[in-house]
Amino acid sequence: MNSYKNAIKKVAGCAALTVATGIFCQYSMAAIPIQQWTQASGAKVYLVESPAIPMLDVQIDFDAGSRRDPADKAGLASVTATLLAQGVAARNGQPAMDENALGEAWADLGASFDSGAGADRMSFSLRTLTDPDLLEKAVALAARQIGEPSFPDNIWQRGRQKIIASLKESYTRPGSVAGRAYSKAVYGNHPYGYETTEASVGRISVADMRAFYAANVVACRARVSMVGAVTRAQADAIAQRLLSRLPQTPCASLPAQPAVPEVAALTQAEQKVIPFDSAQAQVLMGQPGYKRSDPQFFPLLVGNYILGGGGFVSRLTNEVREKRGLTYGVSSGFSPGLHAGAFTIGLQTRPDQVGQALEVTRKVLRDFVADGPTEAELKAAKDNLIGGFALLIDSNRKLLGNISNIAWNDLPLDYLDTWTEKVNKVSVADIKAAFAQKLQPEKMVTIILGGAP
Repeated sequence: MNSYKNAIKKVAGCAALTVATGIFCQYSMAAIPIQQWTQASGAKVYLVESPAIPMLDVQIDFDAGSRRDPADKAGLASVTATLLAQGVAARNGQPAMDENALGEAWADLGASFDSGAGADRMSFSLRTLTDPDLLEKAVALAARQIGEPSFPDNIWQRGRQKIIASLKESYTRPGSVAGRAYSKAVYGNHPYGYETTEASVGRISVADMRAFYAANVVACRARVSMVGAVTRAQADAIAQRLLSRLPQTPCASLPAQPAVPEVAALTQAEQKVIPFDSAQAQVLMGQPGYKRSDPQFFPLLVGNYILGGGGFVSRLTNEVREKRGLTYGVSSGFSPGLHAGAFTIGLQTRPDQVGQALEVTRKVLRDFVADGPTEAELKAAKDNLIGGFALLIDSNRKLLGNISNIAWNDLPLDYLDTWTEKVNKVSVADIKAAFAQKLQPEKMVTIILGGAP
């Protein structure tokens, strides 16, 4: 049994003991040993060795998400990441490859490579067996896709039409319509609230993609996370190879990436009703929340589980659904990022019940912000969160997601080792103080689609 599997067993066993007794286990050694170093290029590498299965999972992140989109070309980061999979250029004596050739090459290797962009980061992921021949070829091919994308214009012209068709179709879906209106109301002019439209997609050219990519995706800015059957020396060589075809200019010699403003706080409540022919009314209510770096992360995590993030055991579900039957489902959640992501309460109800459902929901929120949870609610939340922690890291792919989270947000290397301890230390007073500081129920936006209050 390898050290990682033993670590999982130790974490799971400790979680079970904590739930049963309320006594938190202290580890004499790191439960999940994360190695971290910085390469000569400036790239930061994070590794968890997991030798039991001959597999390697890699994620590479860059500050090239949609927060870097120009206001008039919303969607640029996303379409740039998508087109990366459509071809590589002919370089250094190696032939060009189109999307079909790339697909066949990855299938022959039994490996996979993906790219995508979220609000904050553009990410590349590689999964491959660690057989030396297969690993070498997979890393070489991934390096070409990362460093030598061809951005074929003919593929983009077809892709643009598909995106526009998809956008038009989304206008018929109540969830999409409500979500766009809500995002705009919460974020205002911040890039988090930019809406990808037919017009913005129409303005994006292949030249824009190349310029965006060149400005934001350079080796020195990479965060490379790895989980798998490789040593530190192997991981270092793999990371260097994956980034070898990107510009190697030190970050100190590059122009700084433009600063992105913070999300502005809401100054007053706003309610918008959007007519829509649907059997159920969609309701979204919220405001800007907090950044992932906020020191009150754990009180907000545990508190939201009690308020509306814990499914059928949450207070919102109990009051809005169980006691009054006003909805099949209601939930709350924070989405922290490099900037203050939204705090959102969402529910669906009959159009004639919107007013009552909102009244109850707002009262539950006001009471929670004012008074915090009960001790019984807090204990139940801790039991559920701590008891389920091992399931968050029970595979290489899940663990990779957590390691990349640590890498991206500059979290301590013992973050996973101390996670249950920090959850267990949260008090009612901590939650009450955090929610009172972060949420202003009297200043939230409310979007109602499909019915009037």
